[in-house]
Amino acid sequence: MSRLLRAKKLVAPALVAGVAGGSLYYMYKPRNIPGYEGPVVPPPIFGADGTFKLPRFPQVKSRDQQIADLKKSNSGNKEDEYDVLVIGAGATGAGVALDAATRGLKVAVVERDDFSSGTSSKSTKLVHGGVRYLEKAVWNLDYAQYELVKEALKERKYFLKTAPHLSSWLPIMLPLDQWWKVPYYWAGTKFYDFLAGSEGIESSYFLTKSKAIDAFPMLKQTDLVGALVYYDGAHNDSRMNVSIGMTAALYGATVVNHMEVTGLQKGENGKLCGATLKDLVTERDGNEATPFNIKAKCIINCTGPFTDSIRKMDDQDCKEIVAPASGVHVILPGYYSPGKMGLIDPSTSDGRVIFFLPWQGNTIAGTTDEPATITKNPLPDEKSIQWILNEISHYLSPDINVRRGDVLAAWSGLRPLVRDPKAKNTESLVRNHLIDISPSGLITCAGGKWTTYRQMAEECVDAAIKEFNLPVKPIANPPLVSGTEHVEDDAVLDGSCQTHRVRLIGAHGFSRTLFIHLIQHFGVETEVAKHLTESYGDRAWTVASLCKATNKRFPAKGERIAELYPFVDGEIRYAVRHEYAQTAVDVLARRTRLAFLNAQAALEALPKVIDIMADELKWDAKRKDVEWKDTVAFLESMGLPQPMLTTTRQQVEKGKLDWSNSLEWKMYSRHDKPVDEKERNEQAEIAGRAGTHR
Repeated sequence: MSRLLRAKKLVAPALVAGVAGGSLYYMYKPRNIPGYEGPVVPPPIFGADGTFKLPRFPQVKSRDQQIADLKKSNSGNKEDEYDVLVIGAGATGAGVALDAATRGLKVAVVERDDFSSGTSSKSTKLVHGGVRYLEKAVWNLDYAQYELVKEALKERKYFLKTAPHLSSWLPIMLPLDQWWKVPYYWAGTKFYDFLAGSEGIESSYFLTKSKAIDAFPMLKQTDLVGALVYYDGAHNDSRMNVSIGMTAALYGATVVNHMEVTGLQKGENGKLCGATLKDLVTERDGNEATPFNIKAKCIINCTGPFTDSIRKMDDQDCKEIVAPASGVHVILPGYYSPGKMGLIDPSTSDGRVIFFLPWQGNTIAGTTDEPATITKNPLPDEKSIQWILNEISHYLSPDINVRRGDVLAAWSGLRPLVRDPKAKNTESLVRNHLIDISPSGLITCAGGKWTTYRQMAEECVDAAIKEFNLPVKPIANPPLVSGTEHVEDDAVLDGSCQTHRVRLIGAHGFSRTLFIHLIQHFGVETEVAKHLTESYGDRAWTVASLCKATNKRFPAKGERIAELYPFVDGEIRYAVRHEYAQTAVDVLARRTRLAFLNAQAALEALPKVIDIMADELKWDAKRKDVEWKDTVAFLESMGLPQPMLTTTRQQVEKGKLDWSNSLEWKMYSRHDKPVDEKERNEQAEIAGRAGTHR
């Protein structure tokens, strides 16, 4: 009996020790950090004779060749017809094109504007499961929200696997102002870690008040009791989008931007069989664009906020399903946040969530969704900007003055929330995404978010294959995306979905130390080299080789297009030759991110961008004029101050921009007005009285 009692007494401590030990091991076990592995393709080295050979990467077809392929589909030969035509080349459309192409299907994707020109370039730049969605799922016992979080957490890791150069892990702080919130949010973030499972990386942790301030010195100390830090992903959204599109092109997809769908074609049976297209670049050159027809077995609508306009081409009487919501974001100088930690305020003054994140050397702050109307380039409203600045001031130290003039750029993005047209309650919004097939065969894929673009594309292509009996097949000779025959992806291109394994263009030769090789071989600045490798991956070799020599000892190559940012001339040439950039906005907003980081810097860089593109694309003076006017108009949607919208190219080139009335001019002490005579006499009198007292 005594032995049994002793055994029982030992069980409880052993159980506690086991649970505690297991928990500690889970939290502190060694982890393989995705994105930090060595390159799959080693960097090139100098040969024994001192020569150095750049990597030789496969080329995508030229835009003219791609357009010729589109026209060929209407030849009457069934073999020339496309299996899939995707309308829209945002994250979803480009993702669908890559998924279908890697299953051996004949694919075309066309975009009226540019890759990522809409919603996909105006995100919060997070790749996240959604801590706030998880909170709603628990409190509302909402299984749909729970499934959304699970799906997003699974997809989150694929970003780092397929595009490690464009994605990274980001610790995000939740500052806490009351002690009861500590166990509440601790349990929430631990549950978030648990759901991520093997898809996670670092475990969340608690910071005491002093450690929270040490990690985020700008934080307000009043009422601060501590903070919780959890991990999510961040990425360069439009460069990710462009990379998905270019990878699809390498796998054989016909990818054309600035190509508008003006109508849908139906056969005698009333089913869709093609579309009518018009090349908008031809019109920008001042020539008449002749519409032409293309043939496809299946047409997929991935146009985001503009989904209903394509649906109405199919059926004029269809009910609208998109309920657009806008989110405004502002860009502030980098000193507003630590370089490698973000912050989330889950309970702002009106209940919305606000993010405060480091991005591309600056700080991005933005809101969640509000109802909006659909426009091509929505303007950020002043009320929302002021609201964001006001909320920021609440959790930053009171000695930090959050000024309107610190806003370097601001934009409004439209998120296409959707209603299911086949649901009984057509007023309720779909929480995840929607795949709908109309009676004529138009497949619509809408809703969702950046994090789940790949999953959306997989489900959409699955639906298309099933509905149209599309002929998937293995790819016998996949393209050498890595630039060498000795490297293959983990992907088994057997006709099944493999986009969770297919590395995007630039990923194979990327490593965290690649920038050092770039500096040593080309003599580019360290900041520039890091930027190039983190934006282009192993294609940074090609970008650097396209940079102009400086005729300086150092840097030997790379002429900056904006003094304060690491964007260089070689990027413009690369964008035109290898990424289908056709306008100055394509370069300033989507290939580089200058317009999103600083609207005025983008205006100052515009003459140089236009001149390099004119040299590459043989623009005449009239086309250069069009580019100037259109780009300045676009920069209004990026927060360019109203007085600068009438700026001429000559003013920028001669450095004669009028800054005297701008907020920035008045912010700094070097612009203090000279003391007038009256003030000088008063100061002298005060000084005299002070001397008498001494």
